[in-house]
Amino acid sequence: MTETISVIGAGMIGGAIVKSLLKSGYAGKILATDSQPERIRAMEELGVSALRDNRKAAAEADIVFVCVKPGDVEKVLKEISKEIAGKLVISTAATVPLKFYKQIAPDAKFVRIMPNIAVMVQASYTAYCCGENVTQEDKKKVKALLDMMGICEEIDEKYMDAITALTGSGPGYLSIIIEALMYAGLKVGLPRNVALYGAAQAVLGTGKLVLELQEHPARIKDMVTTPNGTTIEAIYQLEGSSIRQSLMRAVEEAAKKSQRIREMLGMPQ
Repeated sequence: MTETISVIGAGMIGGAIVKSLLKSGYAGKILATDSQPERIRAMEELGVSALRDNRKAAAEADIVFVCVKPGDVEKVLKEISKEIAGKLVISTAATVPLKFYKQIAPDAKFVRIMPNIAVMVQASYTAYCCGENVTQEDKKKVKALLDMMGICEEIDEKYMDAITALTGSGPGYLSIIIEALMYAGLKVGLPRNVALYGAAQAVLGTGKLVLELQEHPARIKDMVTTPNGTTIEAIYQLEGSSIRQSLMRAVEEAAKKSQRIREMLGMPQ
């Protein structure tokens, strides 16, 4: 792909998308915009054309990433609505439904995506859903771009609140688990760096086992659980806790919050 891509909003996710495209060797031109001077400088240091003019960036682009907060989506889209007519527009904003985008810029072709911060290391799980006027050729372009950031999957829009809660927020939950395991390592006498990196790699490795071997997590658990061994003793302690219920409640409440945010913004369901 050699299309010109503009990223509107070079914050945490927008900046990570730019870096991911660069690391993956994207062959086309990349533009980025932001209102904060330090973010503009950060993009320029990467060799990206950075500016504050959203209209100019959108006009020069073939594909536009909109990486702003849900409450800022309407303002940005109204600003660039003429420049994105007929173009592929990919939004990272949580909760904002496709029909809202179409109300503001009916001639653009919108794709709603939910990546997570692992975009920074090309390890995001990114779910996406597409507007009715997005063509199969457009979808191929979207998948090619999202594959540069990790793995991706097209889903029905009705699942986007749930995916936001599960995978979009997922690094937050797993960071708590890694931190807890690190402290556990400290408690049994490990040096801090060994405990931290060992815990992080254990989480990463377990994820790879599930993905690459296509195994159910229960099967992975059984692989390392032997009679009268250390793992079964630890699992016995975990099963007596509320860890499963807590994680399930966390995702459920995050999904509800996504719905409430949309309601507060006055957006259609």
